[in-house]
Amino acid sequence: MGAAVSSPQKMAAAREKLIVALDFATPREAEALVTGLGDTVSFYKIGLELAYGGGLPFAQDLIRDGKQVFLDLKLHDIPATVSRACAQVAGSGARFLTVHAFPQTMTAAKLAAAGSSLRILGVTVLTSCDDRDLADAGYAYGVRDLVSRRASQACEAGIDGLILSAEEASIIRASVGSKMILVTPGIRQEGSTAADQKRTTTPAAAIAAGADYLVVGRPVTQAKNPRETAAAIVTEIACALGTR
Repeated sequence: MGAAVSSPQKMAAAREKLIVALDFATPREAEALVTGLGDTVSFYKIGLELAYGGGLPFAQDLIRDGKQVFLDLKLHDIPATVSRACAQVAGSGARFLTVHAFPQTMTAAKLAAAGSSLRILGVTVLTSCDDRDLADAGYAYGVRDLVSRRASQACEAGIDGLILSAEEASIIRASVGSKMILVTPGIRQEGSTAADQKRTTTPAAAIAAGADYLVVGRPVTQAKNPRETAAAIVTEIACALGTR
């Protein structure tokens, strides 16, 4: 009680909170990055582009190598189809799987993953969207209200966590408590460009807002020195954890 956490412990905890998005077309490109990052990163996200390019077998390679895998497939279909798909993923050894945060979809996914180590995360509102985008799509809610509504529905469905921007994380953390996993994409280091993201923040700000995991893609994958960049993000996370 009260003893300071040692630097190696802080860094190990911070390293587990960084998820690098393997936004590549082929496993060969993804493998090159993973090799270059070495033990600096232990958690990787495979999204739709890589999944359709042979990324699911590659996910098994990562798992066999002791890495954690987040399958960002954003499932959304009739409950029976979602259930069968989630049951397939549940046996793969993946740690996280995303579904869109619609009540029927979340409920079906949760039931299918029951008894496995797979954690189901509900995508609230994509970080490339703002209030105007939601209005254009026909939603009656702005971003914050829709995220709050979907967070409440996720709690009712009993899923494990949510994907949301750090802008909403502190409000949602207060409403869902400490047990629900909050994962924030759209992470950018100070001074870097937002690209196609509209709701972004720094690693330190996301941790301060209550995020459990940070997803970082292009700032690492397109960096001149990806390993150095990833290490700097891990250090920033560690410092933020020390003040949270």
